[in-house]
Amino acid sequence: MAASAPRKAVLYRMVMDKHLCPWGLRALDLLRRKGFEVEDHHLTTRAETDAFKAEHGVQTTPQTFIDGERIGGYDDLRRYLGLKVRDPKALTYAPVIALFGMAAAMALAASQAATGTPFTLQALTWFISFAMCLLALMKLRDVASFSTMFLGYDLLAQRWVPYAMLYPFAEGLAGVLMAAGVLTWFAAPLALFIGSVGAVSVFKAVYVDKRELKCACVGGDSNVPLGFISLTENLMMIGMAVWMLSGAHG
Repeated sequence: MAASAPRKAVLYRMVMDKHLCPWGLRALDLLRRKGFEVEDHHLTTRAETDAFKAEHGVQTTPQTFIDGERIGGYDDLRRYLGLKVRDPKALTYAPVIALFGMAAAMALAASQAATGTPFTLQALTWFISFAMCLLALMKLRDVASFSTMFLGYDLLAQRWVPYAMLYPFAEGLAGVLMAAGVLTWFAAPLALFIGSVGAVSVFKAVYVDKRELKCACVGGDSNVPLGFISLTENLMMIGMAVWMLSGAHG
C-alpha cells in the first residue's frame, strides 16, 4: 500500500537582510517535523511585509496556511497541532530547577577536578556556595526590579528599604567566600544572617499570612511562586553557615 502524500502548508515569514524572524524559523521547523511539505514564502522587505499584513488582515508574521485555511502565527500553529502553548504569566519552578541543577553539576565537576571523585563533602559545600553565587547573579541582572519584588515579603527590607538593594551583593559575596573557603569568620555569619531573615520572612508570608506571592530569588521578572522551595533555599544557606562555623567541614 502506497504511503499517503504529506500534507501541504504554506508559510509566510520575514527573511530580510537585517532581520530573520525567529518565530518564522520555529514555525518552519515545527511544520517539517510534523511531516508537512512546506511552501516557504519569504517576505524580504518591510513594504512587502506590510502589504501581506494588510491583504490578510493580520498584525504579525509568520502566518501559516493549511488546506487553504489561515492557521495564524506560531502559537496558533502549536494549538492547531494540539501542542502546549507557553503562558508567560504561568507560575513555574523551571528557573530554580535549572539553576540548582547547574550548581550541582558545577560542584560535582569541581570536586572531580580537585579530588578525583565527584562525591565528596566538599562538593556539597560548593553546591550551596555556587547556588548562592548563581542566585545573586540572577538578582544582579536588574537590582531595582528584584528589590521591588523582594520588598513585598522580606521583613527586614520592609523596615530598612536599602537592604533590598544590598541583599544580592551580600549573597554573592558570601557565596564566593564560602566557595573559596576564606574569611569564614565573615562569610558564614553573613550567610547565616541573610538566610535566617529570609527563612522567617518566607515562612510568615506563605504559611502564616497565607499570601500568594512570586519569589524574587531568581530576579524580579520571575514567575516562581514563593513557598517551599524559597524556604528550602534559605534553610540550606543557614545549614551551610552553621556547618562552616562549627568547623565540621574541615
